[in-house]
This record gives sequence, C-alpha cells and structure tokens, in this order.
Amino acid sequence: MRRNLKGEIQTRSEGTCSIAAYVILSRFSADAFRDPKDFKKLAETVSNKIKGDCPGIVWKHSFATLGRFDVVDIVETDDPRQIEKAAMIIRTYGHSTTETLVGTPWKEFIARL
Repeated sequence: MRRNLKGEIQTRSEGTCSIAAYVILSRFSADAFRDPKDFKKLAETVSNKIKGDCPGIVWKHSFATLGRFDVVDIVETDDPRQIEKAAMIIRTYGHSTTETLVGTPWKEFIARL
C-alpha cells in the first residue's frame, strides 16, 4: 500500500482505494473515572467531540473487551488525519492510551498474496 501524489491510498493490484479501515485499541487510565457509572458521561463526551471534529470517520463497530485493551473500535475514513485526530481526542478526553492499526479485509489480503 502506498499513497499517490494526491495522497490517495493505492495498492499494487487494485489502484486507488478511497476508504481504509482502522482498528483503534484503547485502554483507560487508572484515573479516567472513579465510578463505572461515570463512564457513560465520559464516553458521551468523547463520542460527541469525535463526531464534531472528525466528520470524515464512519464508526463501524465498538466493542468492550476484557483483555489488554478496554475498547476496540473499527472505523473507516479516506483521510488518515481524521484517525490521528480521533486518537488524540480519545487520549485527551477519554483519559486513555490508544494503539491504531490499519485493517485490511481478509479476502483482500489473501487475494494479494
């Protein structure tokens, strides 16, 4: 995968790809909230901020997990800068650490091999 002169994502076999999938992995800091009930307000604040500041992101799925990360979000956008901004909002307003991965649909990945 690479970018052309317009900044669009390209793959060798498919040409220009307008939308990319990303996985945002988040872990709450110990001081993010004192009572689990407070999390609802925190989640709403983060969600509203991302919706307002990152209109190019389409939220596909969000999962609460019981492993190394507390939340797994699957999103799509054609602008990687939107993902950077969303991750910073999650870190700042959500009092979390994040790790962001580019996701390739399995069938596309296998087809490229």
